[in-house]
Amino acid sequence: MKQTYEVLNVKCRGCANTLTTKLADEFGEVEVNLEVDPRQITLDIEEFKVPALRKALIRLGYPMSDEDLSKLEGFTTTAKSFVSCAVGKMNT
Repeated sequence: MKQTYEVLNVKCRGCANTLTTKLADEFGEVEVNLEVDPRQITLDIEEFKVPALRKALIRLGYPMSDEDLSKLEGFTTTAKSFVSCAVGKMNT
């Protein structure tokens, strides 16, 4: 079933490229909407896979907007997103 989630730290096409390529193997096609803030991702996902998606997004530095992160986790995901963004820009 198609679901849309708000994600944090997505700034540009490089971030979007990272999300679409890094999530594709496990979750299939991911659409990233850069026209809204907070940014949104849309994908066809079964409910039981959502916890794995949450973990994958945090690992990449792009947590869902409703994540309850500590201050340290928030700083860590922001730092990870800068790296993910740079990698995404190099791979476009």
